[in-house]
Amino acid sequence: MRIAIALLVGTSLALSACGTGTSQEATAPAVTGGVDAARIIAAKPAEWLSTGRTYDEQRFSPLTAINQDTIGKLGLAWFADLDTNRGQEGTPLFIDGVLYTSTAWSMVKAYDARSGKLLWSYDPQVPRETLVKACCDAVNRGVAAWGDKLFVGTLDGRLIAIDRKSGKPVWSVVTLDQTKNYTITGAPRVVNGLVVIGNGGAEFGARGYVAAYDADTGKERWKFYTVPAQPGTEQEPDYLKKAAATWYGEWWKQGGGGTVWDAMAYDPELDLLYIGVGNGSPWNQTYRSEGKGDNLYLSSIVAVHAKTGAYAWHYQTTPGDSWDFTATQHIMLADMEMGGQKKKVLMQAPKNGFFYVLDRTNGKLLSAKNFVPVNWASGIDMKTGRPIENPAARYYKTGKPFIGSPGATGAHSWHPMAFDPKSRTVFIPANLAAFPYIPEKGWKANKLGFNVGVDIAAAAMPADKAVREAAMKATTGALIAWDPVAQKEKWRVSYKGPWNGGLLATGGDLVFQGTATGDFNAYATKDGRKLWSFPAQTGIVAAPISYELDGAQYVAVMAGWGGVWALAPGILSDKSGPSRNISRLLVFKLDGKAPLPPVPPLTAMPLDPPPSTASAAEIAAGGARFGRYCSTCHGDSAVGGSIVPDLRHSAALNDKATWQMIVHDGALKDNGMVSFASIFSAKEIEDIRAYVIHRANEDKTLESKPNAR
Repeated sequence: MRIAIALLVGTSLALSACGTGTSQEATAPAVTGGVDAARIIAAKPAEWLSTGRTYDEQRFSPLTAINQDTIGKLGLAWFADLDTNRGQEGTPLFIDGVLYTSTAWSMVKAYDARSGKLLWSYDPQVPRETLVKACCDAVNRGVAAWGDKLFVGTLDGRLIAIDRKSGKPVWSVVTLDQTKNYTITGAPRVVNGLVVIGNGGAEFGARGYVAAYDADTGKERWKFYTVPAQPGTEQEPDYLKKAAATWYGEWWKQGGGGTVWDAMAYDPELDLLYIGVGNGSPWNQTYRSEGKGDNLYLSSIVAVHAKTGAYAWHYQTTPGDSWDFTATQHIMLADMEMGGQKKKVLMQAPKNGFFYVLDRTNGKLLSAKNFVPVNWASGIDMKTGRPIENPAARYYKTGKPFIGSPGATGAHSWHPMAFDPKSRTVFIPANLAAFPYIPEKGWKANKLGFNVGVDIAAAAMPADKAVREAAMKATTGALIAWDPVAQKEKWRVSYKGPWNGGLLATGGDLVFQGTATGDFNAYATKDGRKLWSFPAQTGIVAAPISYELDGAQYVAVMAGWGGVWALAPGILSDKSGPSRNISRLLVFKLDGKAPLPPVPPLTAMPLDPPPSTASAAEIAAGGARFGRYCSTCHGDSAVGGSIVPDLRHSAALNDKATWQMIVHDGALKDNGMVSFASIFSAKEIEDIRAYVIHRANEDKTLESKPNAR
């Protein structure tokens, strides 16, 4: 029994932090200047002061030393191994000679940007059992800077101010109800001296909001809810009263959803903060709102007055969302000529597959076209701004499964886009992956696991070679260069699989992107020709930045495979090839000569499960529970991704008592695997073990056949 637990710990859900609190590794350079609005707005080409570089979130670096003529000399300047093997999604900041970045588990690190020496490391000591509240890994997308402080949101819901020079915490506030299933993975933004942060949890029963905190004291200044409360329980502003008319039933029991977990942008001239709002809770509108209503402000772009948090306008991309079609994807601002007139525009390519251009002064829709194949709608009605829906897409009304394209992971997920203002081109990291939406009869919410109202277990991948091959063939990815004025594709780089990294465009007419295959590439802005590639040894999902120091241009990116695609899709997790997590910060410059250590071997473990002896009823019952409560982390059909244990290989399959100690008693809660005793009996937990044993034997048989997958 002890041996089995030790084996599970060795391949546990999370790697425990190597240290706690603040560690000093080298003397930090003096903080030479505070970060304020003027500095961010007029950002020097050498700097990267905010997660999107500037408030418009264009992720464009004007630097030109690394260009199409010099790219062949680009090499690794230095790298830093990280003390976590979860997904790395952070965008570093470069301020006054220092790179600041967040890592998985909401840790923050500062490096000398010349040499890569670690200056300090801060660990907020997020309780590892928080992972059960997170839909998509223990990731963190970045920090914000203001004055002499950095700000990070933690997975367990705190907003922490850190002294930029010492790495010591200055203040910490809890931004959410920690008894509920909220998390924070997004990067804060700071405007008008207010630190703005949202949260996630719409798959688990949360009510969304975004809030602003005083950068000096941490005191809450305003809060903006995206979903109305239970009628009669709050004195609500007019915008929420209007929203309530679009909701039905008792939506508040599951919070309604609408979490603001990532995208924000800011226009300092208009003093408008733009936020992207997430999906409903649950997805299935039958259980959320009696199957009717637009359900404002789900899946919407909302503008609020940044000083007060007062509502300004909104545009809803997916009324009555029932497909997890969030509008939390990257929002970018630009001034462009459209129809012979100069327009202040907002651009977004959300999950639903359409590229939207809005007038950011008033939210008016200017244009919308699909950038990937879409089957849930045939287009956008420009008179109403609403999608022209395919009736079959409303699976809960038809009672029939709907294979939606795009699927729940989105035509474009959180991975940042980039915009080249010279060529007026948007670069989109696109996913081409469908999802089977199967209505679940008699669904009821629970306090653990996904609460989405669709039958995830019924959609599990069968141990059928032909079905698997078809699914693999249909699942791909692409880098799409998009003309936002003409609303058409300029060029495309096709990838083997989805979930490729965020983007950086530069004044050197280059586009940088990491891939799920473990390459870090540079492409020509004009036509997408690959001009350079570096083998990163791990999948890259984060977006790069560029900075200049001592007259030399650098490109930096966080490497480390992770996120929901590395967890939930089962065999599709490895569509781009066997991916692994080697978490590092990689920094490049011209004539860089630093070598990476040899890539460690990737050994495929043979399947050697105990015999399947349970009844068909027990296996079916276990499969239903696994699909809803376990597959999000441990993979569709119990086929694990590369950053969590593949339970088909677990030693605990051989021992009922060990399995119970882990799943029932929570023996590995400090590694993220909490107890499920509050919702499962011992018999129900044993049925899950029976299902995993059955699946392991199915796959063992399948793998023994020639050319099987």
